[in-house]
Amino acid sequence: MELSLATRTVGEHTVLEVGGEVDVYTAPRLRERLLELIDGGARHVVVDLGRVDFLDSTGLGVLVGALKRLRSASGSFALVCDKEPLLKIFRITALDQVFPLHPTVDAAVSADSAGAGA
Repeated sequence: MELSLATRTVGEHTVLEVGGEVDVYTAPRLRERLLELIDGGARHVVVDLGRVDFLDSTGLGVLVGALKRLRSASGSFALVCDKEPLLKIFRITALDQVFPLHPTVDAAVSADSAGAGA
């Protein structure tokens, strides 16, 4: 399956909507897009995984890299995910303790705006 990437702005947040499969073949495109956003000045990034059907360790690594890069730039990074198979991956890897996970984009933006974001 292909990877789809779409960007929109919600307040001060840049939302990257991801769809399809994030794996060893498509993760470089995701990494490239996240770096473009961050290098382009985005400091509050929300990645919406609502249309992602599959996420492997390569994809997780890309997300961790973006989180580290934004934290070092005093930014924030949050994930939107409400699919149980993906949430299970975050729990098994203990990344649910690292990433702020939210059920909707609105919830992620609200939490971050209130200072609860990472």
